[in-house]
Amino acid sequence: MSATTAPVSATPTKVASGTRDPEQALETLTALVRDDLEACNRLIVERMQSPVALIPQLAAHLVAAGGKRIRPLLTLAAARLCGHQGQRHVALAACVEFIHTATLLHDDVVDESALRRGAPSANAVFGNKPSVLVGDFLFARAFQIMVADGSLRVLDILATASATIAEGEVLQLVTQNDTATTEEQYLQVIEGKTAALFAAATEVGAVVAERPQAEAEALREYGRTLGVAFQLVDDALDYSASQAALGKTVGDDFREGKITLPVLLAFNSAAEEEQVFWRRVLEERDQADGDLEKAIALMQSRGTLQATIERAREYGARALDALSIFPDGEERRALAGIVEFCIARAR
Repeated sequence: MSATTAPVSATPTKVASGTRDPEQALETLTALVRDDLEACNRLIVERMQSPVALIPQLAAHLVAAGGKRIRPLLTLAAARLCGHQGQRHVALAACVEFIHTATLLHDDVVDESALRRGAPSANAVFGNKPSVLVGDFLFARAFQIMVADGSLRVLDILATASATIAEGEVLQLVTQNDTATTEEQYLQVIEGKTAALFAAATEVGAVVAERPQAEAEALREYGRTLGVAFQLVDDALDYSASQAALGKTVGDDFREGKITLPVLLAFNSAAEEEQVFWRRVLEERDQADGDLEKAIALMQSRGTLQATIERAREYGARALDALSIFPDGEERRALAGIVEFCIARAR
């Protein structure tokens, strides 16, 4: 993969945990681009229509389940930050959401997930085959939007992100159930499956505004490091959140044998008998009642959940640093607030 994957080193700069309601930061960003977001939502509904009735029915099921539209919000806000005056960013924000939704449909099939955003997943309701095929349809819709935009640079950014997402998901399959996975490999996975689309979503905001390359690169770095922080928090929440807060079944990663940072840190610092436990439940998938609770207890005793959140804060600090190239203003402050929002989910 082309993404930077070296583990982040500790830095003196951290994202403060704060006491402000993190939802306020999301509400602020949403309010800032409300008209554009409403136009984007209309376009999403319009473009997921098809004479094949099952396609809009299944797509609408996932849309109705909620979702904060973080990725399209980032595209809209980045374009506004860069002074874009047209409407190209609205269609591209919809394109970003279609790519994201397509990957969700495919991921839930691969992971055999029963829940998505707290509701039954599309594959649980409609079956695996329709979910995969509607995911393909949404990918195709996304590429139609890219072609209609007419920019080869935009096409390159979003097409590359789509390929990188697939690489990240395949790499996760390769490393799944393997306790010999390294932190570098783990970071490659989340750079691919999550951070790549965050990076593309923000970079195209600068591209449509025809801003200098330095600004496009800064927004790409902001999105990339924000995406890594977002996924790190998700991986910690899988072992520490309530099902309602997580929007999926707690412990799914454990049951699937996914090697995430909290697990890696726990395994690498474990005594021999603890490593035997980790190999049994993750590599052999020999799991019994109480094993998830034991895994959580081991992570808590080793401090690996908190260490994962601290790592997320380091990446969040890098995202904030990337924004420093832009003048202070409501758009920059709103984008900075989303860093806080993503990390504060771990409270």
